[in-house]
Amino acid sequence: MVEPLHVEQMQVRWADTDAGGRIHWSAVFRWAEAAEHSFLRALGWDTEKAGTYPRRSTEAAYHRPLRFGQNFEVRIGIERMKTSSVTFGWTVVSGGQTCVSGRHTVVHIGDDGRPARWPDHLRAGLAGVLRGAGGGDRYTCLAADSRSR
Repeated sequence: MVEPLHVEQMQVRWADTDAGGRIHWSAVFRWAEAAEHSFLRALGWDTEKAGTYPRRSTEAAYHRPLRFGQNFEVRIGIERMKTSSVTFGWTVVSGGQTCVSGRHTVVHIGDDGRPARWPDHLRAGLAGVLRGAGGGDRYTCLAADSRSR
């Protein structure tokens, strides 16, 4: 797992659980997406002009159960940044223990419906954070593969 660039504090909601009282397997993907969006908004992502960013792939490994009302945080970082895609790596941590780890790759789609270069201001923000230039209390530097495609 990569070092986190953004940490999102959350709590397991009733709607996140299954009949057994544990989180439903799909909840972690909503949490990771919420952390991703919060991180990108902090870098200047304008949701009015966001465009389309579908997921190309997702993956999760479940290590410990989470239950209704439990507090946790999603720690998200960047595993790889290419021209039209970014792979985010993330962990869900509660009580100092990793409960879920995963990743998802997001592709920017242009007006023509084809993969397109991520907007320059987001690429610059992501690259700046990767270099440690993002600064601030919320971000830390990480070693990542930021080769362009």
